[in-house]
Amino acid sequence: MTEQIASPTISARSLSRYFGNRVAVREINLELKHGEILGLLGPNGAGKTTIMRMLTGNLAPSAGCVEICGIDLLDKPRDAKACIGYLPEIPPLYRELTVNEYLQFAARLHRLSNAEIQFALDRVIHRCGLDDAGKRLIGSLSKGYQQRVGIAQAIIHDPGVIILDEPTVGLDPNQIREIRTLIRELGTERSVILSTHLLPEVESICDRVQIMHKGSTVLSDSLNNLKQKGISLEETFMQFTMDTENPKSSSSP
Repeated sequence: MTEQIASPTISARSLSRYFGNRVAVREINLELKHGEILGLLGPNGAGKTTIMRMLTGNLAPSAGCVEICGIDLLDKPRDAKACIGYLPEIPPLYRELTVNEYLQFAARLHRLSNAEIQFALDRVIHRCGLDDAGKRLIGSLSKGYQQRVGIAQAIIHDPGVIILDEPTVGLDPNQIREIRTLIRELGTERSVILSTHLLPEVESICDRVQIMHKGSTVLSDSLNNLKQKGISLEETFMQFTMDTENPKSSSSP
């Protein structure tokens, strides 16, 4: 990304989460700037979803701090959450509502005024390729279109940060390509965190990658840097996640 953007939109420091005696996430540091797409990569159980939930304020950290667009998430949760658009792995859709009804409801939840709602609705309907689906029941839509609706609700309030948890799971190849194109477009205007376990997804969309293993960061680097070093993302992923007893640790600016 260009040098014109300096201040981080997301900053997490020493983020940890314990469930009883089990350590789910340990001492995670994460930073993202406007216009960057970060791929949060890891095998199942690596801690990706736990991190997503803490970054969005849906789960309190056991230790550490999070700032969203310079706002402390723990001190001012409402203000910080207003800067976030979130699509969890299971989209929070109401199948009995039409697309328009649901997105209007989402806009009201984000405290948009009546005067703002129609403009916001028109904007996201067009951006997410839902122009012909507004009056259709969500339950009648294909999985791919339901994912589009999920992304639309995440950006209805024009947030500076978008967090997507496994947005292409269960889609066919054409739907995956369409959603990836949409995410790339969103990443030119906002900061995006994409949590996934799919290596091609990170390679095709992201600027940076952060690999998780057993709740810890084992690699943080830019994809360009890896390419310049002649390092394959697949080989890197295998190297840092196959050694279950002594995972290595590495970080590059």
